[in-house]
Formats: sequence, C-alpha cells, structure tokens
Amino acid sequence: MRVLVTGHQGYLGTVMVPELQAAGHEVTGLDSGYFAECVLGEAPEPPPGIAVDLRDVTVEQLAGFDAVVHLAALSNDPLGALAPQITYDINHHASVRLARLAKEAGVRRFLYASTCSVYGAAGAGLVTEDAPLRPLTPYAESKVRVEDDVAAIADSGFSPVFLRNATAFGFSPRLRADIVLNNLVGYAVLTGEVKVLSDGTPWRPLVHAQDIARAFVTCLAAPTEAIHCRAYNVGTEANNLTVAEIAQSVVEAVPDSKLLITGESGADPRSYRVDFSYARKELGFEAAWSIPDGAAELYREYTARGLTSDAFFQRFTRLAHLTSLKEAGVLDDDLRRIGA
Repeated sequence: MRVLVTGHQGYLGTVMVPELQAAGHEVTGLDSGYFAECVLGEAPEPPPGIAVDLRDVTVEQLAGFDAVVHLAALSNDPLGALAPQITYDINHHASVRLARLAKEAGVRRFLYASTCSVYGAAGAGLVTEDAPLRPLTPYAESKVRVEDDVAAIADSGFSPVFLRNATAFGFSPRLRADIVLNNLVGYAVLTGEVKVLSDGTPWRPLVHAQDIARAFVTCLAAPTEAIHCRAYNVGTEANNLTVAEIAQSVVEAVPDSKLLITGESGADPRSYRVDFSYARKELGFEAAWSIPDGAAELYREYTARGLTSDAFFQRFTRLAHLTSLKEAGVLDDDLRRIGA
C-alpha cells in the first residue's frame, strides 16, 4: 500500500515508519516539524515527507494514497490543560477535517491513533471497547470526539479504524520524556531517584511503541470487513500495573536507584485497567514487550546515548519544548510556524 503517516517526525511516528516499510508499504510522512530536532543519538533516516501544519492539509496532498495512519496530535495532558482550545483545534477539528479530505481524495483506509485514556476513571474492573467513555482531560475528550465524528462518515469506500493505545513507553530516536515509564527511568538515570509525585495507586495500562506500530501494521493487512469502523484496545493485560508497580520495575532496572513516592500531586483521578482480548481474537495481535524489558531498554539507551538533564527536562518534554519554540519566535500563540 501507499501509506501516508501524519506525525512521522514524532515519538511514535519515528518508530512506526520503519515497521511499515519492513512490511512492504511505500511510506510518505506529513509533519509540521515541531519535534523533528528532538533526537537522542543519531537522527533516523527520513521517508519522503510533506511539511505542512495539520490544520492546512489539502485534498491534493492526500491524493494517491491507499491508507492514512493518523498519529499527529498535541499528545500531552498538561499542554491540553494549558491550551485546551488549541488542543481541540488540532486534535479534534483538524483530525476530522483530515478524514473528510482523505475520503474525498479516495483514501480507503484511515487508521486513527486514539487512546485508552478515553475510559478515564473506570474503577478496578477491566474495560473493553464497549465500556462507557469517561474522558477527564481535553486530550482524551478530543480523541472521543474524533472517533464519533469519523465513524459518522464511514461507508463502503472509506473504512476508519480506531486504535486505542495504552500509554506508550520505550525508546524512540525522537524521544518523549513526559510519559510515565520513560520519565521514571530518565529521572532515575540522572538523579538516582525513581520519583513518583502521586500516591502511586492509580492503575495504568502501558504498551511499547514498537507494539503500537505492529498493531497498525496488522490493521493495514486485515480484511476490510474485519476492521471496518472498529475500535481496538492496543496493549496487553500483563502491563496493567499501578504507578507504584511501574516504579518498582524501574528500581530493578536502574542500578543503585531508590524509590521515592512523595504524593505531593495528590490523588490522580485517572485510573483504569484495560481488556485487550478483542485485538487478540479478531486480529491475532498481541503486544510483546513487558514493562521490565522496556525499563531495561530505556536504561541501556539513555546511558549509551548520553542523556543529559537539559535534554530530558527541556527538549524531550513536550510542553517545555513547545514553550521554547514560542519564546524563540518559531511558533505563534496558536502554535503555527511564524512566516510559514
């Protein structure tokens, strides 16, 4: 297939592109370049790319593709809380517009990176794709809105699939330090402390970036009738752990590190455990990476590639990096490139 990947210069996109290429797909990227320079170690080999803000994509730019893998988003709850309208403009309105234009351009399959955070405060039971959606943040709310609006335009010639990814972890050359396992390992490497700001009790489902990429590859290969307008949780029940349990895995991965649960941020209302059996039964997909293996990988890559405090807290933290781009006059208040 000819596949367009939005957000190909992001954390997930940088892992996704090689997986799609290895599966035999012809890949083109589409990205505004916010995080193109956020690289730890050597920069990855880029695919052909279209440099454009997601809000400005044209139908002509989507012509000729068999599928769109839509990853591009403001993927950060703190950023969403700070600038909710921009989050809705990019994550919701621009995503639905992209889907409509893709359909107009003749794209037949639209794979959307949604999130398990749509379940919000779901309690102790395992939630399936049929569970009520209770998003607690602008980021999660935007994902729910996109699922609803894109499902409404599905027809025999346009098949959307909604992949509700668990919280990502694992190494990517374009690193993110503001997701839980990546953050805990980085902080431990730099300070010797595995620092948990909550009380450690909330449940989190986690999934490795490579497993997310494999799930998208699986959905591209699946028969249309199997995946048409379906939602799939992406992850594994083995990685449903409390934040304290995740932190303990980091203690075991980072030599001489110590666990510190401060509780200073108070109770976190986001707590949910997820059932991933639909993807196993219907797609034959199962996530392979465990949290201990991911913590060990991150420790190995951070130390081998010389992670620094400045890079960890600034370049690889979404809110801090976008703030620095605004202060440098690269982006305006709407996060558009100045002079573009």
